[in-house]
This record gives sequence, structure tokens and C-alpha cells, in this order.
Amino acid sequence: MKKAMIGTLFLLVAALVPLSARAQVGVSVGVNVDLPPPIAFSGPPEVVVLPESNVYVVPDVEADIFFSQGWWWRPWQGRWYRSRSYDRGWGFYRAAPPPFYRNVPPGWRNDYREHRWRGREWNHERVPHGEMERNWRGWERDKHWQQHNGWGVRGVEPRPVGPRGREYQGPHGQPRQDGRGYGPGPQGSRGGGPMGGPNRGPSLGRGNENRGGHGRR
Repeated sequence: MKKAMIGTLFLLVAALVPLSARAQVGVSVGVNVDLPPPIAFSGPPEVVVLPESNVYVVPDVEADIFFSQGWWWRPWQGRWYRSRSYDRGWGFYRAAPPPFYRNVPPGWRNDYREHRWRGREWNHERVPHGEMERNWRGWERDKHWQQHNGWGVRGVEPRPVGPRGREYQGPHGQPRQDGRGYGPGPQGSRGGGPMGGPNRGPSLGRGNENRGGHGRR
């Protein structure tokens, strides 16, 4: 009986040692990842939304700072970091690059300075930090920037939306053009919303009627 207990104890110790070693390795990896240097802001930064996305950029600093889905993002030395604040609390993000980054063209700064987007005139709009923080969820839900003069890109037509801010859809993701049939949508249109009723023209979506600007709440 005593020998059996000693054997069981020995097996437990042998099983626990590797787990402890792995835990120490994990802690050490987290501690040794350098954090990006702080950026001096004179105040909360204004942002600009990139066309064809819900990604916001900070154009007035040299470092790339993005906002997407409630997080501030920052690449540095081949790694990605994120935080709930634009100027502190950065944490290493292992699953790099983040999904939103596929919508960010490498030359977005030149496009911003030249007021051009894919060869079209881009009248971008600077959004105060606090206004973006308060409204980004509703803007994304209601497709605010898509309806707000097509992200400010000349020639990008707003798409008709239903009462919940979703695009009217026809078969195969084609936007519905009238109450009886379907036609081809604007160039580059994407599916994703439910089929709705008759087309009543562009709408800013719920909560943005007659408010102008960004649809403040």
C-alpha cells in the first residue's frame, strides 16, 4: 500500500513539473516583449475614417494609430499593440496583423494629403475624438459613413438602406433598385443585409435623421 502511494506521488510530481516550467516560459515571454514608446499628444486627436471601411486613422502623428471596433491599434517594430486609450495602456497583440488591417492601403497618408482615393476626389472629414468615441457603434450599425456622401469620395453613391440601417438586397447580394425588380448595384457594392421593401431612397439610418454632420446623439 505504501509503495503504491509513493508511486502515485512520484507520478504527480513528474506531471506537475513540466506544467510549472511551461508557465514560467509563458510569463517570461510576456514580460520580455518591449512596449512602444509613448507619443506626446497636445490633446485628444482628431481622426479620419478610411473610405470603404469603418477604420479610423490619426493623420497628425508620424506613428500609425488606428481605431477599430472599440480598440486603438498601433504597429511597432514588426509587432502589433492595442489599447482602450489612444495614448497609454498598450498591450502586445499576438494574432497579428489584426483583421481590420486588410482594409488599410499602405499609401493612405498620401491619399489623405492629396485628397484622393483610388483616383477619385476625397473630401475627407476630420472627426473630434470624443464624438467618434461616443458614436462609432451607431455609425457602424447604421452605415453612417457609407450613406454620408459615400465616405466623402466623389462618385461613390450612397446605397439605399432599410429601417435598421441595412442595405436592401436582391438575389445574389444585388442591391434592390425598385419595389418590383432588382438591378445591378453601384460598383464595388457588397452584400450582407436582408431583402427589404420598396426603395425609398437613401436614408441616414435610425437616429441620424435631420441631424446633419455626423449624426450626433
